[in-house]
Amino acid sequence: MMVFTVPMRLLTAVVLDEVTEDVKKQLLDLGVLDFIHLSHLAPELSSKLTTKGEAVEIREYQTLRARIETMFQQAGELTPTSELLDAKKVAPPNLHDITSFVDTLSDDVSALREKQKQLSQQKIRLDELLSYVKEKKTDYIDISIGKVEKGTNDVIRQRFANQAYILLEPESWDDSILLTLQRERNQVNPLLENLQWIENPDGSKQESAITLLQKQLQHDIASNKDQNNQVKEQISKRIVVELEVLREYWGQLRVQELLGHISDNFSHTRNTTIFSGWVPKDLSQKVEKAIKEASGGACVIEWTDDTLMPREEIPVAVEDVPILRPFQKMVDNYSTPEYGTINPTPFVAVSYLAMYGLMFADAGQGLIILLLGLLGSYFLRNDPGIKQRLISKDLYKLFIYLGSSAIVAGAIFGSYFGYPLIKPIWFNYHEAVVGSEATGRDVYTILKITIWFGIIVIGTGLILNWINLVRKKDWFHLLMDKNGVLGGWLFGVGVWAAFSFVGSGYKTLPEGDFLVYALAIPLLLLFGKVPFKRYSELKAGKKVEKKSIGALIMEGVLEWIVDLLEIFAGFLANTLSFMRVAGLGIAHVSLMVAFSDMAQLTHGAASIFILVIGNILVIALEGLSAGIQALRLNYYEFFTKYFTGRGLSYNPISLRPNAGKQIHSRT
Repeated sequence: MMVFTVPMRLLTAVVLDEVTEDVKKQLLDLGVLDFIHLSHLAPELSSKLTTKGEAVEIREYQTLRARIETMFQQAGELTPTSELLDAKKVAPPNLHDITSFVDTLSDDVSALREKQKQLSQQKIRLDELLSYVKEKKTDYIDISIGKVEKGTNDVIRQRFANQAYILLEPESWDDSILLTLQRERNQVNPLLENLQWIENPDGSKQESAITLLQKQLQHDIASNKDQNNQVKEQISKRIVVELEVLREYWGQLRVQELLGHISDNFSHTRNTTIFSGWVPKDLSQKVEKAIKEASGGACVIEWTDDTLMPREEIPVAVEDVPILRPFQKMVDNYSTPEYGTINPTPFVAVSYLAMYGLMFADAGQGLIILLLGLLGSYFLRNDPGIKQRLISKDLYKLFIYLGSSAIVAGAIFGSYFGYPLIKPIWFNYHEAVVGSEATGRDVYTILKITIWFGIIVIGTGLILNWINLVRKKDWFHLLMDKNGVLGGWLFGVGVWAAFSFVGSGYKTLPEGDFLVYALAIPLLLLFGKVPFKRYSELKAGKKVEKKSIGALIMEGVLEWIVDLLEIFAGFLANTLSFMRVAGLGIAHVSLMVAFSDMAQLTHGAASIFILVIGNILVIALEGLSAGIQALRLNYYEFFTKYFTGRGLSYNPISLRPNAGKQIHSRT
């Protein structure tokens, strides 16, 4: 695996206009070129070149493609993937034909959707009536028993079409039953008067009427549901019949849309097309060969090495390692690393899992998390149509890693669902927390372990920062920065002095003059940071603001004080922050002990129930807390030592989703 970001080269190519379309399709199929418009690279040439803007057409392609994707969703089908498309074989889209086809299909679906809407509105009315009838809320409904003198019940149904009502004609009754809402009385009463509704004064039929109405409403709701399902099937069938055509049109639109994006980055002279972009270094020969083949050799290609371009303008790609993708997501969510620096992903994987294991050290509970991850991955793999919603494929993979970490840590510290079922490899974490560990280990031992762990993480971050600075040839920050060599030296001396002080029973610092010199010399060097920086800038030919000697001294003193505060207070706070690892580990044990004590107060099934519920709660709450805290420590204590996050993401125009992360690993 490549530890650093992927080396890049800048391509600039000139091809004849007559072969431009073939070259575009070839570049789209390769999907590795992150385009840069020539106006950015050479502004002085902008006036001599022309562009062929295709923004309006691209918007039309996008709109039509979105409408087709909506059709797939309505039919319950997966949206096609452009990964399988071949730009050289896909026919150019005919916008008129596609628009006409999509409009016709949309009209048919809309008509069925309107039926669905009416059925949904009807169901809302039926549900409301049923709830009132069930609970006999006569303040909200009117139940009338009688018949019309003028007209028939069919006339009532016509007149009441827009009302919430039920009209029954019981077989053994001479009268009809009419159910309406009281709030619609102002509309209902005039209609009944026009129809000359005659109310039956016999109130003994009310209870029977309520029973009959309830049965009818339940029947109508079930019928409504069946009709709704039938309409859904009709919508799906109507779209499914046209699936092949829709897929073909979708592919044409997607390819043309991407080709349009490529064209937007092209510049033109009278007979030629000029374009430029970044390519991973190990793919540069492949790209050059493809352009020559597509253009029939009618091209001029020039490569610019990354060392000749400003680092901040070079896009950043990292090698895609499938097993590390969950941790790559964590890095992506934070920021993009600076070009040419270390890819944090493998280091995040190690530190994150180690932190999680220390905070959630239980092999039994880890096994549950592992099984959840395996089951989730299995179902997603076997049914790709499942909506991933909150828990994605990468998150299920992360569960597998976290569960494995908890299992290993649980075996080391002898914890299985809160009980020491197997002898620990190192020492019994639970007994250390409750104060009964046979070897004399206690919570202070746990705190010491996590502090040492924090020192290792911070020290690793500093070393990674030094490597990055050496690669950037930033000698000033390598020496003088708080995370540079001087800052690292002071951190190391501070750790040595602190443990020596603790080892003496909090009485004395290390004896001898070494500590004095070890602190004094770096502090004096730091005092020269401002003049040294000014001298470096002048030597490099940079414009420097003129300042008096007094102003320079004042600036140097103030910056020196700030550096001291950041180094001593900052490193101390960073190190002590890792005590939260011990805190969550101790809290985890304490919760399990509490549930165990509660279970001992009961017997049989009640005791088992308490233990099961306790483990579920601990897995859900402590497992989540440990994951969040491990992420926080990586972001704020580890990344801040070496990860600048000022990179420009590598985004080639490609038929393959996420091509910027995947292209390098496949080649």
